[in-house]
This record gives sequence, structure tokens and C-alpha cells, in this order.
Amino acid sequence: MSRVVAVVALVIAGVLVVGCGGTVIDSTKLEDTIQQNLESSQGKKVKAVECPSDQEIVVNATFACTVEYSDGKRATATLKIRNEDADVSLIDLKSNK
Repeated sequence: MSRVVAVVALVIAGVLVVGCGGTVIDSTKLEDTIQQNLESSQGKKVKAVECPSDQEIVVNATFACTVEYSDGKRATATLKIRNEDADVSLIDLKSNK
């Protein structure tokens, strides 16, 4: 699935929420965007995407989201925070065995 990373070129802009604990990524918007981009680039139906709800904005930090396809297969999407504006890039997508 590493070929998918080049195809998707997922860059998500401005998905941040400011709360009392600091600035974190808006996981709901991020999950929706990942789902739409993967379905568009792969032509496969994505049942759900789950990302951490408390991911703080730390430039160059990476974190993982779980992707569940409609056929029951799962994958792990690794994302990297590009800047303080919470722009995020998909850097890896691996099938879970």
C-alpha cells in the first residue's frame, strides 16, 4: 500500500481546535478528510477512520490513525504535522495483518 501515499498526497489544512488544554487537531475533520481522500484515490469504500482526539499541534510530530475498509480490512495511516497551522501530511499507509 505504500504506493497509495504518492497517489493520495494528502495535505489537510487548518484542522485545529483550541481548548483549555492547548491546541489540538480536530480529529473529526481529519477523519472525514482522510476517508474522502482515500476513497477518491483508491476507489475503495472506507467504513471508518479513527484518529486520536487529543493530538497536540507539535511541528514535525507524527501520529497514527486507523483506517477500516468496508471489506473488513484495516490499515494504519501515519501522519506528520507540518506547521503550527495544523497542516498535516499522510506519510505512510500500511495494511494491518
